[in-house]
Amino acid sequence: MTTYDFATETSRITTRPAVATRVANAVANAYQAWKNRRAFYRLGEMSDAELADIGLTRADLHVANVPFGRDPTVRLRAIAADRADTIEDLARKVA
Repeated sequence: MTTYDFATETSRITTRPAVATRVANAVANAYQAWKNRRAFYRLGEMSDAELADIGLTRADLHVANVPFGRDPTVRLRAIAADRADTIEDLARKVA
């Protein structure tokens, strides 16, 4: 056995856990995106008053509608945070 053969065998052995981890992470991310997509659809069933309570409007749901593989809740979080910052800035100016 040469040193070259030994080095090739060890690199193959060490890459298997990395590939398994990547596959597990991809499955976990897809499952989380699916759960968030279901929660996003439930937001569409809420009334306008309920959406206002959490800092969203019905138009925000249309803006945040992204392709299936992506997570719409990330966009909704950004929209709600921007709106909260704007309201706080206006409140500071008035006070």
